[in-house]
Amino acid sequence: MTNAPVQHSLRNKHILLGLTGSIAAYKGAELCRLLTGAGAEVRVVMTEGAQEFITPLTLQSLSGHRVHHDLLDAEAEAAMGHIELARWADLILVAPASANFLARLAQGEASDLLTAVCLARRCPLAVAPAMNQAMWSNAATQANLQRLLATAVRVFGPASGEQACGDLGLGRLLEPAELLALASAEFTSGALADLRVVVTAGPTREAIDPVRYLSNHSSGKMGYAIAEAASEAGAEVTLVSGPTALAPPDRCHVVPVQSAADMLQACQALQADVFIAVAAVADYRVAAPAEHKLKKTDAALTLTLERTPDILATLAASRPKPFCVGFAAETQDIETYAQQKLLAKQLDMIVANEAVTTFGQDDATVAVFWPGGGTTLPRQSKQQLARALVTLIADRLAARR
Repeated sequence: MTNAPVQHSLRNKHILLGLTGSIAAYKGAELCRLLTGAGAEVRVVMTEGAQEFITPLTLQSLSGHRVHHDLLDAEAEAAMGHIELARWADLILVAPASANFLARLAQGEASDLLTAVCLARRCPLAVAPAMNQAMWSNAATQANLQRLLATAVRVFGPASGEQACGDLGLGRLLEPAELLALASAEFTSGALADLRVVVTAGPTREAIDPVRYLSNHSSGKMGYAIAEAASEAGAEVTLVSGPTALAPPDRCHVVPVQSAADMLQACQALQADVFIAVAAVADYRVAAPAEHKLKKTDAALTLTLERTPDILATLAASRPKPFCVGFAAETQDIETYAQQKLLAKQLDMIVANEAVTTFGQDDATVAVFWPGGGTTLPRQSKQQLARALVTLIADRLAARR
């Protein structure tokens, strides 16, 4: 087996690997191994034909997860299994993709689990063709390929060489290491290349005494996902993070902080072309934190609170001003409050979400506003949302230039 280098852009990504009926299906086992070795979480969907060439047990052992193959699986479909798989995936990679599968995909069929998942997807779809050279060059196959390319389906390969039937020519499945590199490239856009991006994430903690503090329920997941997405887009990323239980994103410089004052000081010490304020910064702090632990008594305890510094407003008022993106986590009148914040702080963009259903969760839906426009991003994983937001930021930066 080939030992491929770790592809950092695949770490923690959700890859749905599809296998169809081709003798090249045996390469799917090595591809699955390489994907998981690169840090991706892999789920496998096999067609009936694929199972004639390689067993589901092999892919289950390599992926560490149950292999899916039945569209009408009563247990899975009780939770709309094919829809959940489509929502879960950051990338669907079908390797090998047979001529039959390409034809059905091009016609928009959902006649088995794999085509149904592809039809229900929100993420990018890549196919790696594998077939006899005559089948590949056939006008019908090429017409199907053009239909797929017109719908932004990525096509990886095929390679040329000796085939199982003894023919020579185009139609061989690319090698697993090549497919790994191409899958990794799907997560590196270069849209923010050469830009310095500062992202704040997580909660802040405002001391009451040396033991207790005021804080909130923010997990930091959205901010960490945006930092990772900005890094994938080619930016030089610094993540200023309040206390979280999350592992630092790859290729990001992390500055740990505790309080709102700490976070402001850290952000002001950095030079940013883009400032993305995702952190749930405490609005108030105790005016005079106790030097020693407050002892419990029968009397009521009254704390005098004062405002914390407004980090986003301060950075938005700095000169030269970075491209400033704010977040508004609200419990009511979400869009109204968000647009008021956009204008009041003179931001370039603001992302609005419902706080109760977002804090600590792995997915979210958001509304995004900028001066003169806006859009809504449907509920999806925070990693998928982060990449969509980074794309919007890149688009707005290009429009401003």
